[in-house]
Amino acid sequence: MTVLLDTHAVIWLATDSASLGKRSRALASEALAADRLAVASISFWEVAMLIAKGRLQALMPPADLRARLLDAGVNEIALTGEIAVLAAGLDGLPGDPADRFIAASAIVHRATLVTADERLLGWKHVLKRQNAAK
Repeated sequence: MTVLLDTHAVIWLATDSASLGKRSRALASEALAADRLAVASISFWEVAMLIAKGRLQALMPPADLRARLLDAGVNEIALTGEIAVLAAGLDGLPGDPADRFIAASAIVHRATLVTADERLLGWKHVLKRQNAAK
């Protein structure tokens, strides 16, 4: 089973933040050991944008964060045409493009989405989710 981290879960994991719950941290560790931990490429864009807008303090440049995660064995899920088209048609999901691309990536790759985003957790869809805060 692939485990896909939402952008904030990626940040929490990379910074060893206590915001990432014990169950989610264990799930991520198990997935990493099995070469099944993933991040959507759009998350790297989202991190870079948050830093550029001053909404996130950079502990390291976004390119270095990406390299560090990939070097550690995290898999990057590229934004494909299939994911983009699916993201556009997802019913009941708020309009945030990054959230839509991440959710669509999880659906296409049959991944468990680790997120603390209440909109994604409450979304009525068969997508398997894990609350990142737990």
